[in-house]
Amino acid sequence: MHHHPPPITTTTATTGAAITTRYILLATALFFFLLILSFTISPSSPPTITKPHPSLFPHHHRNLFHNPNTTQNQNTPAATPPLPPTPPSIAYLLSGSANDSDRILRLLYSIYHPRNQYLLNLDRAAPQSDRDTLALRIQSEPVFRAAQNVHVIGNADYVSPTGPSSLSSTLHGASVLLRITANWDWFINLSANHYPLVTQDDLLHILSYLPKDLNFVNHTSYIGWREARKLKPIIVDPALYLVEISETFYATEKRQVPDAYRLFTGSSSAILTRKFVEFCILGIDNLPRTLLMYLSNTLASNLVYFPTILCNSRQFNRTTINHSLQYVSFDSRQEPHPLNSSTFDDVIQSGAAFASPFLPNDPVLDRIDQEILERNPGKPVPGGWCLGESENEKCSVWGDADVLKPGPGAKRLEKCLVKLLSNETIRSHQCVDV
Repeated sequence: MHHHPPPITTTTATTGAAITTRYILLATALFFFLLILSFTISPSSPPTITKPHPSLFPHHHRNLFHNPNTTQNQNTPAATPPLPPTPPSIAYLLSGSANDSDRILRLLYSIYHPRNQYLLNLDRAAPQSDRDTLALRIQSEPVFRAAQNVHVIGNADYVSPTGPSSLSSTLHGASVLLRITANWDWFINLSANHYPLVTQDDLLHILSYLPKDLNFVNHTSYIGWREARKLKPIIVDPALYLVEISETFYATEKRQVPDAYRLFTGSSSAILTRKFVEFCILGIDNLPRTLLMYLSNTLASNLVYFPTILCNSRQFNRTTINHSLQYVSFDSRQEPHPLNSSTFDDVIQSGAAFASPFLPNDPVLDRIDQEILERNPGKPVPGGWCLGESENEKCSVWGDADVLKPGPGAKRLEKCLVKLLSNETIRSHQCVDV
């Protein structure tokens, strides 16, 4: 039962103009000021989004879980089981660069669920033909068209992985997802070198039992060596204002770290609530804007921005769990180890929802597909919404997207979260020392 609603919308990003080196610092600050205005000032009408197909979101109630092995004793009066909570929705930002279109598409299939929203961004280092081809491949997938929940940024900016342009790209993606729909609860930003360790049915099932004000972000107030190497140096990221890629500019001067607020550092990827994302982009509090201006000339700003806002805000510092639900292994130089088959058991048993970094087409990804996700190449991960009878075409027939079928991954993730949220450890995971 394939259906063909109108094609998905394509969102367009903007790029700054080139300026002279003499006014680099002033121009960078001006860029971020204009960036802030672009987040807070919305056009007169939102993007036009057609309704998803009714077979995925029927307007009637049904049980979310069904166990065919459970039978009712005919001599015992039937008792109505308690209904599980409604599954949440996640807004995903998937980011890549040159030669990453296939990796982004594979990541999309591995984390796809009709309830979620997806925004795909290949930065300007990738040719425009890659973005066009990615959009066409998405339009050719019937379930993507039916759910109307996959979008592509059509005209992207350059992004430096360690510069403020990376933070700018993340905030832009979050603001676009806020504009697309109000029906999501958490924001997750992933890069092309991420991969899931649980199905979306597992993740949505576990998140449905959690308060929707919890933010999962790695954070620490111990800056250590980062103060001299990452925070005091003044840099200018040419990706913010040049139409051609260029090296990062380092100033000879250094500056003191702030004392108006306490800096925290963590990971660039996190699981953030919609309320917190709105606080960063649309809120009236000045801290997100003040910090954004400070980080516009700072290395690794994407590691500092979200942890610092969360841990300096009284509204959010007690909603922050010191774990991004992602598995990363670091060496003595704090550089992440590429994950492969030798680390498979440790990665899976960690109970994390995602892991990184994976090298392109590493065989361990095929093993995760086969043993953990049960996903066939070029197909979404089967979930409760997939009603097809063929083993290779389970998701060719669509059912209610509210129906979840969690598997062993839900148990692993539940065990991880129980440990994080236990009474003995929760205070150590919150920003209660601010």
